[in-house]
Amino acid sequence: MKKDSKNKLWWLAAGAATLLATRAAVRKMEAYDFRNKVVLITGGARGLGLVMARQLAQEGARLVLCSRNAEQLENARLELTDMGADVWVQPCDVTVKAEVETMIARVSNEFGPIDVLINNAGVIQAGPVTEMTDVEFEESINIYYWAPIYTTMALLPSMRARGGGRILNIASIGGKIGVPHLVPYSAAKFALVGLSEGLRAELMQYNISVTTATPGLIRSGSPRNAIAKGQHKKEYAIFKIVDSNPLTSMSAEATASKVLDALRYGDASVTTTIPAKIASFIHKLSPGLMTGILGLGNSFLPGEGGIGKARARGYESETPLSESSLTESTQKAAIKNNEY
Repeated sequence: MKKDSKNKLWWLAAGAATLLATRAAVRKMEAYDFRNKVVLITGGARGLGLVMARQLAQEGARLVLCSRNAEQLENARLELTDMGADVWVQPCDVTVKAEVETMIARVSNEFGPIDVLINNAGVIQAGPVTEMTDVEFEESINIYYWAPIYTTMALLPSMRARGGGRILNIASIGGKIGVPHLVPYSAAKFALVGLSEGLRAELMQYNISVTTATPGLIRSGSPRNAIAKGQHKKEYAIFKIVDSNPLTSMSAEATASKVLDALRYGDASVTTTIPAKIASFIHKLSPGLMTGILGLGNSFLPGEGGIGKARARGYESETPLSESSLTESTQKAAIKNNEY
């Protein structure tokens, strides 16, 4: 009997291994090839957008980058061109529908129809919700909800006409779990997650695959361009330190690789970092428990005061603590990823 049991276990293990190998082989065969595809990355001049552009350039994609900052766009173009990439850059405020439609029409006519859309542009505002104003909520909803609507709706006719396309929406774990001191950001990311999942369900009939990325913290160097309110120097120092810690964050390169693989294989969603995955799991089991944990964490965050409802950029909020060895990885990433 013991021998029979061992044989059964062996055959079960062998069958499982064969099944996994078969699924991996099929998945590889179905992988989307980015070579010679025109990929539009909003907010592609710096941070995670630029890192994704670098990785796509290595795969032979033809890149279209848009941003409101013309100088950063030119820096990105020069770097990617030196890598041998075919790059088109276009200053554009993606929260303005007319600018988006003009950009996409021009790119399609002069560079080529867009095969892949990556909605990545964003802004972060940190501080107590009592120090937030309508400006922060409108700013977040415009960049994380309306901007992806404008780009997606402008591209849908051409993607449908050509028989398919790919869309990657860069949301956040803050789009699945409400995060204290990031309420406008988190609420808008929730809207993006809902939009993205709804689009996936509807657009698959046209062979248009939509992937929702909900990454945890990313060491991309972006904190220096974040907006801080209230006790802004303390807010910024905490944000930058947590963002720099390898236990709580992931490098921009590893994040880009994971979200691009999800796009490549047409996955519905992808979440990065262990803390984000754990938080997502707890939230699914018990939203009340998760909000209780976050509420406890909120009690340790800075309160009201400081500059109040005024706004300061991260680079305007530096202190010896925020520029210490605790944040070295984020400072290096900021230089590397065109955040200056």
